[in-house]
Amino acid sequence: MAQKSTIYKVELSVSDMDRHYYETHKLTVAKHPSETDERLMVRLLAFALNAGEHLELTKGLSTDDEPDIWQKSLSGELDLWVALGLPSDKVVRQSCGKAGKVVVYAYGGRPAEVWWDKIKGTTTRFDNLQVTSFSEEATRDLAGLASRSM
Repeated sequence: MAQKSTIYKVELSVSDMDRHYYETHKLTVAKHPSETDERLMVRLLAFALNAGEHLELTKGLSTDDEPDIWQKSLSGELDLWVALGLPSDKVVRQSCGKAGKVVVYAYGGRPAEVWWDKIKGTTTRFDNLQVTSFSEEATRDLAGLASRSM
Protein backbone atom coordinates (compact mmCIF):
# COMPACT_ATOMS: atom_id res chain seq x y z
CA MET A 1 0.00 0.00 0.00
CA ALA A 2 1.41 3.39 -0.98
CA GLN A 3 2.08 5.94 1.72
CA LYS A 4 0.17 9.19 1.61
CA SER A 5 1.57 12.70 1.77
CA THR A 6 1.62 14.51 5.09
CA ILE A 7 -0.20 17.83 5.05
CA TYR A 8 1.38 20.92 6.58
CA LYS A 9 -0.51 24.18 7.14
CA VAL A 10 1.74 27.21 6.86
CA GLU A 11 1.09 30.92 7.33
CA LEU A 12 3.98 32.77 5.74
CA SER A 13 4.25 36.55 6.10
CA VAL A 14 6.60 38.11 3.56
CA SER A 15 7.91 41.66 3.83
CA ASP A 16 10.35 42.25 0.98
CA MET A 17 11.35 45.92 1.00
CA ASP A 18 13.65 45.49 -2.01
CA ARG A 19 10.76 44.41 -4.25
CA HIS A 20 8.02 46.27 -2.34
CA TYR A 21 6.16 43.04 -1.77
CA TYR A 22 4.18 42.61 1.46
CA GLU A 23 1.79 39.71 1.75
CA THR A 24 0.68 36.87 4.01
CA HIS A 25 0.38 33.51 2.28
CA LYS A 26 -1.73 30.71 3.76
CA LEU A 27 -0.23 27.57 2.27
CA THR A 28 -1.30 23.96 2.40
CA VAL A 29 1.86 21.98 1.68
CA ALA A 30 1.89 18.28 0.92
CA LYS A 31 5.06 16.59 2.10
CA HIS A 32 5.82 13.65 -0.19
CA PRO A 33 6.54 10.40 1.72
CA SER A 34 10.15 10.45 0.46
CA GLU A 35 10.67 14.14 1.28
CA THR A 36 12.69 15.10 4.35
CA ASP A 37 11.86 17.90 6.77
CA GLU A 38 15.00 19.62 5.51
CA ARG A 39 13.77 19.63 1.91
CA LEU A 40 10.28 20.75 2.96
CA MET A 41 11.72 23.72 4.83
CA VAL A 42 14.06 24.62 1.95
CA ARG A 43 10.99 24.58 -0.29
CA LEU A 44 9.22 27.02 2.04
CA LEU A 45 12.32 29.21 2.21
CA ALA A 46 12.53 29.25 -1.59
CA PHE A 47 8.87 30.24 -1.74
CA ALA A 48 9.49 33.11 0.69
CA LEU A 49 12.55 34.33 -1.24
CA ASN A 50 10.61 34.44 -4.51
CA ALA A 51 7.14 35.29 -3.17
CA GLY A 52 4.83 36.92 -5.63
CA GLU A 53 1.17 37.17 -6.49
CA HIS A 54 1.26 34.27 -8.96
CA LEU A 55 3.93 32.06 -7.35
CA GLU A 56 2.76 28.46 -6.84
CA LEU A 57 4.03 25.30 -5.21
CA THR A 58 3.85 22.47 -7.74
CA LYS A 59 3.61 18.69 -7.44
CA GLY A 60 7.40 18.72 -6.98
CA LEU A 61 8.74 15.23 -6.30
CA SER A 62 5.62 13.67 -7.79
CA THR A 63 6.52 14.75 -11.34
CA ASP A 64 9.72 14.89 -13.36
CA ASP A 65 8.78 17.70 -15.73
CA GLU A 66 7.80 20.36 -13.18
CA PRO A 67 9.94 22.42 -10.84
CA ASP A 68 9.26 22.61 -7.11
CA ILE A 69 7.89 26.14 -7.45
CA TRP A 70 6.90 28.17 -10.47
CA GLN A 71 5.34 31.40 -11.53
CA LYS A 72 3.40 31.66 -14.74
CA SER A 73 2.35 34.81 -16.55
CA LEU A 74 -1.31 35.53 -17.14
CA SER A 75 -0.89 34.15 -20.66
CA GLY A 76 0.59 30.87 -19.35
CA GLU A 77 4.31 31.34 -20.05
CA LEU A 78 6.75 30.26 -17.34
CA ASP A 79 8.25 33.39 -15.81
CA LEU A 80 10.06 31.65 -12.96
CA TRP A 81 11.26 28.07 -12.46
CA VAL A 82 12.54 27.23 -8.96
CA ALA A 83 14.32 23.91 -8.41
CA LEU A 84 15.69 22.47 -5.17
CA GLY A 85 18.61 20.18 -4.56
CA LEU A 86 21.11 19.08 -7.17
CA PRO A 87 19.43 18.82 -10.59
CA SER A 88 21.42 17.40 -13.51
CA ASP A 89 22.92 19.82 -16.00
CA LYS A 90 20.42 18.48 -18.57
CA VAL A 91 17.51 19.47 -16.33
CA VAL A 92 19.08 22.88 -15.70
CA ARG A 93 19.58 23.47 -19.44
CA GLN A 94 16.03 22.40 -20.26
CA SER A 95 14.66 24.61 -17.48
CA CYS A 96 16.58 27.61 -18.81
CA GLY A 97 14.96 27.03 -22.19
CA LYS A 98 11.45 26.82 -20.72
CA ALA A 99 11.42 29.75 -18.29
CA GLY A 100 12.35 33.40 -18.27
CA LYS A 101 14.29 32.96 -15.01
CA VAL A 102 15.57 29.78 -13.36
CA VAL A 103 16.64 29.67 -9.72
CA VAL A 104 18.28 26.60 -8.20
CA TYR A 105 18.62 26.33 -4.43
CA ALA A 106 21.33 23.77 -3.75
CA TYR A 107 21.82 22.32 -0.29
CA GLY A 108 23.54 19.39 1.34
CA GLY A 109 27.07 20.59 2.06
CA ARG A 110 29.94 18.95 0.21
CA PRO A 111 27.76 17.13 -2.36
CA ALA A 112 26.33 20.53 -3.41
CA GLU A 113 29.86 21.88 -3.95
CA VAL A 114 30.80 18.85 -6.05
CA TRP A 115 27.56 19.20 -8.04
CA TRP A 116 28.27 22.87 -8.83
CA ASP A 117 31.88 22.16 -9.82
CA LYS A 118 30.58 19.49 -12.21
CA ILE A 119 27.89 21.56 -13.97
CA LYS A 120 29.08 25.16 -13.80
CA GLY A 121 31.07 24.89 -17.03
CA THR A 122 28.04 23.84 -19.07
CA THR A 123 25.55 26.23 -17.45
CA THR A 124 27.38 29.55 -17.17
CA ARG A 125 26.20 30.57 -20.64
CA PHE A 126 22.63 30.96 -19.36
CA ASP A 127 21.90 34.55 -18.37
CA ASN A 128 18.58 33.54 -16.83
CA LEU A 129 20.13 31.09 -14.31
CA GLN A 130 20.76 31.88 -10.66
CA VAL A 131 22.24 29.29 -8.30
CA THR A 132 22.20 29.76 -4.53
CA SER A 133 23.72 27.29 -2.10
CA PHE A 134 22.59 26.93 1.50
CA SER A 135 24.98 25.61 4.12
CA GLU A 136 24.39 22.17 5.53
CA GLU A 137 24.21 23.57 9.06
CA ALA A 138 21.61 26.20 8.11
CA THR A 139 19.25 23.75 6.40
CA ARG A 140 19.66 21.21 9.20
CA ASP A 141 18.69 23.90 11.73
CA LEU A 142 15.77 24.92 9.53
CA ALA A 143 14.55 21.30 9.44
CA GLY A 144 14.34 21.36 13.23
CA LEU A 145 11.66 24.04 12.98
CA ALA A 146 9.27 21.94 10.89
CA SER A 147 5.87 21.21 12.38
CA ARG A 148 2.47 20.30 10.95
CA SER A 149 1.17 23.83 11.56
CA MET A 150 3.52 26.75 11.22
